[in-house]
Amino acid sequence: MLELIIFSTLNGLLYGLLLFLLASGLTLIFSMMGVLNFAHASFYMLGAYFGFQVSLYVGYWPGLILAPLLVGGIGALVERYGLRTVHKHGHVAELLFTFGLAFMIEELVQMVWGKVPVDYRVPDLLNFSAFTLFSTTYPAFRMFMLITSVVVFLGLLLLLTKTRVGLIIRAALTHPNMVGMLGHNVPLVFMMVFGVGCGLAALAGVIAGPALVTQPAMAASLGPILFVVVVVGGLGSLQGAFIAALVIGLVQTFAVAINVSVADVLAPLGITLTRDSMGGDLWMATVAQVAPIIPYLLLVLVLIFRPKGLMGYRET
Repeated sequence: MLELIIFSTLNGLLYGLLLFLLASGLTLIFSMMGVLNFAHASFYMLGAYFGFQVSLYVGYWPGLILAPLLVGGIGALVERYGLRTVHKHGHVAELLFTFGLAFMIEELVQMVWGKVPVDYRVPDLLNFSAFTLFSTTYPAFRMFMLITSVVVFLGLLLLLTKTRVGLIIRAALTHPNMVGMLGHNVPLVFMMVFGVGCGLAALAGVIAGPALVTQPAMAASLGPILFVVVVVGGLGSLQGAFIAALVIGLVQTFAVAINVSVADVLAPLGITLTRDSMGGDLWMATVAQVAPIIPYLLLVLVLIFRPKGLMGYRET
């Protein structure tokens, strides 16, 4: 039991921090520009594939730097020559643009790298066990993922709260017109934030690629839950996104490990539920089986009772 708790906690933290790396850029883009960027997870996928391609020639570590820079540059170009033009036509046009962009990126990935997973391997430097507990080993690369995510969070937090650049970005979140009147190039700020957000997603892809499966479906598997993290955490709040990502990661990881149904809980009380009972298979479904819908249930509850999220600056 203790082994299950410890390793589920570690895996939940890992999953939550991976979600944060993805959501940190999206929360700034979503709150600053009001853009429903459905292609954000596609930049995560591009980061994994670019990191894989670079690693074939110069190794994993240069790819850890080059892939986010390349994807961040692509993201900045998308904002400058795509979203900036589409933006004046409203949110529906933006939604359709990013939705189509996500499909285009997925098709391009399949054309270049194929439809089967690529052999993206853990670097030799971290290909060992960090520790052994209860005869179960924990990979060093997963510890590297944890540490890197925490470092990125602290770096972004310091950037946004302690530097002039962060002050301008935070001001542009709520008062873009005033920031422009003070002489700052707000469109350039938007472009840079969009590029940095895409670069952070790519960094998550490079980190997660060797540990998870690098394949064309990896964007679709994480894309929807990113918006859950952003909304639950609160628009514009990096701390909120961090807390929401950790909560969702831990809750979903522990839920997957619990193979108990409502019928199992009521059985010791003398209440017997079968598939013929009212509710049918619902009472027989285990917590592990309903785990994928728990984050979306949390999203619905937050939208009902606290629309601005855990630490959001505003509700609109």
